[in-house]
Amino acid sequence: MTTTGDAKPGLSRASGNRRRGRPGYDLESLLQVAAKLFYERGYDGTSMEELSRRLGITKSAIYHHVASKEELLRMSVDRALDGLFAVAAEVEALPGRAIDKLEHLVRGSVRVLSEQLPFVTLLLRVRGNTKVERTAVARRRQFDRIVADLVAQAEAEGDIRPDVDPATTARLLFGMVNSLIEWYQPRRGSDSTALADAVAKVAFDGIRVPRA
Repeated sequence: MTTTGDAKPGLSRASGNRRRGRPGYDLESLLQVAAKLFYERGYDGTSMEELSRRLGITKSAIYHHVASKEELLRMSVDRALDGLFAVAAEVEALPGRAIDKLEHLVRGSVRVLSEQLPFVTLLLRVRGNTKVERTAVARRRQFDRIVADLVAQAEAEGDIRPDVDPATTARLLFGMVNSLIEWYQPRRGSDSTALADAVAKVAFDGIRVPRA
């Protein structure tokens, strides 16, 4: 990463090399605040000046960590995407039926959303207006194809009701997961497993073929 001007106190590159100054604004804190500003005001509507005011630090302190606003956007959306694709990789390695893999993917996606809420919220609101956003949208579509393929496979195996188009089922399923960003507020001690259980129960009771 490059530095523009002299880095000011307030942000540290690592906890073992913390600079004196306003505490708490390391790279992680910077990303959290940047993601929130990007989805509240839009990427184009957020300036580095606004970000520095929100953090209460100088712009040069921000540049101590990142080279540009674009890099902040890339790191933020990648945080969400990397989490989702890590769950997809877990699913790919699992044995068994597609319906069970699909449920694992849903549960894991809920966990990623609850743990990385600002970054997932930002990801779901990018529209491809910049090169970074277009790359993020392409990766989102790749993840959507993984979901749709699992739904189609589960239907072919007789575990998902065949009277709903697989692509529609996939969109409805992850539409419910993604809607969590509108109301979910993680609190200290909150349990993402319980949230995933609730989503899985509502979703899979509706799409599974009833068994005698």
